[in-house]
Amino acid sequence: MVGKLRHIAISVPNKHEATRFYQNSFGMKLIRENKTLMASVAYLSDGLMSLALIEYKSDTAAGKATSPKNEGKEFVGLHHLGFWVDDIEGTKEALEQNGGQYMMGEVSGNTDDDHGYYEIKYRDPNNVIVDITHSGWTGAIKEP
Repeated sequence: MVGKLRHIAISVPNKHEATRFYQNSFGMKLIRENKTLMASVAYLSDGLMSLALIEYKSDTAAGKATSPKNEGKEFVGLHHLGFWVDDIEGTKEALEQNGGQYMMGEVSGNTDDDHGYYEIKYRDPNNVIVDITHSGWTGAIKEP
């Protein structure tokens, strides 16, 4: 099973301040901003990786209900990692066989092409959230 780490998400209290920090410190480019019912997100990229700076709107959206550490929207730090994979079903199977616990999300769109954005979230044995997708993230490139 091969997966490419192409997405890192950080929970932040102010996405605008965090965006300026990563732009000015590392030259990252703001690719897109997105607002949903769950969060407000700034997507930055270095040309290969997608960095999501996320302001969660509720404890539930931040995953507090599934976290033994009770991390909610006030938590600041690494929230999750994302792996771009070729075989969703095989990767889900491998995650579960290796101690991963399903959290949320399902495939949307046609898995035979790269259209239809989604993430499937699992918690690893140490409770770190891990996303998988076959369609990538804003600002990420699967094969450089």
